[in-house]
Amino acid sequence: MWIRQIHRWLSIAFTLAVIANIVALTLQVQATWIGLLAFVPLIPLLATGLYMFALPYLGRRRGARQEA
Repeated sequence: MWIRQIHRWLSIAFTLAVIANIVALTLQVQATWIGLLAFVPLIPLLATGLYMFALPYLGRRRGARQEA
């Protein structure tokens, strides 16, 4: 399933952005964009995660409609 693969790659990007943020804080680099870097993959990560969470419930609803 392609949405699951996208979700996995987004989680890797998010992890790398968080690590970059921690390194910048450790080195005391004053760059605001590094702090906001984690939000770029976080928003689509949330969307794909919510979609995958809702899939089993949507499948049950469609199955109930087809039986009726």
